[in-house]
Amino acid sequence: MMNLGLAGKVALITGAGRGIGYADAQALGAEGATIVINEMDGEVAEQAVAHLKKTGVNAFFYLGDAADETVAKRTVDEVAGRFGRIDIMINNAGIGVKPAYQVEEMPADAWDKMIHVHMKSTFLWSREVIRHMKAGKFGRIINTSSMNFTGGGRPGVAHYSAAKAGIVGFTQTLAKEVGPFGITANAIAPGYVETDLIAQFSDEMRERICNQNPVRRTCMPSEVAALVTFLCSTQAAFINGEHVCMDGGRRDFYWGN
Repeated sequence: MMNLGLAGKVALITGAGRGIGYADAQALGAEGATIVINEMDGEVAEQAVAHLKKTGVNAFFYLGDAADETVAKRTVDEVAGRFGRIDIMINNAGIGVKPAYQVEEMPADAWDKMIHVHMKSTFLWSREVIRHMKAGKFGRIINTSSMNFTGGGRPGVAHYSAAKAGIVGFTQTLAKEVGPFGITANAIAPGYVETDLIAQFSDEMRERICNQNPVRRTCMPSEVAALVTFLCSTQAAFINGEHVCMDGGRRDFYWGN
């Protein structure tokens, strides 16, 4: 069995009360990492931490909007003060794309909100944890992009695609800045993942989604978490500035079909 070197590490994950973020928390916790969840919904956060603790994971939560600078600063400072370290930062928080807008019809506030939630939160939390990772001479920053960028964009979600593209550019630059200090920064780009959002889709929509990739199914949260866990490990120390896509081979799909 591969030793991932995560026992005793402290992992901070935004938007980790459910879905992919929660799967990340489970996977990292199973490897012995202490898990700190950032969430806006207190009930969701409490339930997530309670479930993690039942499996033997050392888990805690801090509430607040991930895109709020005060929340990011306060949470990182409190976590570092409590545990004396922050080793892993997973920027997972985000919002969906409904309603969709063609560019010519898109309200400026819809554009601003998408950029704010995805790009600003990724920047803020990354910025705040760097000094603590430098002090520990170890760090892993994982940022969440999307197949909506890697797939060449999708009509109706230019704001979402732009935000996810920006995250990749940010990650690649960040990787060059932090690499000399034992810190790596990488981005992941999941396709459709089995979350609460997908569960609401009609059977027809689910079939269409599955037929859009060669694997003919959706991705499971645990599969994303497995990738994230490896990228966070000591085994992945030379993987830096990468953008890893998990879409079942869907990148060449033509959105006009």
